[in-house]
Amino acid sequence: MFGRNKNNDTTRSYTPNSLAHNSLVRGTQINGQVKSDTDIRIDGDLLGSLSCSAKVFLGKDGVVHGNIICRNAVIQGLVKGNIQVLERLDLASTAKIQGDIITMKLVIEDGATFNGSCQMGKQVINDLLDGKEGEKNVTSIFREEQKTG
Repeated sequence: MFGRNKNNDTTRSYTPNSLAHNSLVRGTQINGQVKSDTDIRIDGDLLGSLSCSAKVFLGKDGVVHGNIICRNAVIQGLVKGNIQVLERLDLASTAKIQGDIITMKLVIEDGATFNGSCQMGKQVINDLLDGKEGEKNVTSIFREEQKTG
């Protein structure tokens, strides 16, 4: 049961699983950049940027001091940085955003606070993917999807 692998194969291949997700729990702090190919939930503190080709869920106790780039996001906590969402961004009533937003669709519940600029729509996303937004960028996955999609 706990013995060695009969094949003695120590290498493992990685295949993203749509059911898998990462979690940064309350009371945990990470300093640095985080990149994920699967959904991620943050209830702790991230001091750095987050790039996710799936969904980001920031819980009400979660804090991100950095930029977020992702496909979809639900924000209940605090973000001090810019947010770029390829598809849909939901700001819950407890969300506090201090930064600029670029997204295709935006849903804001009553009570959420947002201090910054917001650009929305298909043309804005296309310009972002084409690199027409200057310093702003998105992950290479989103650029590749635009070319093939």
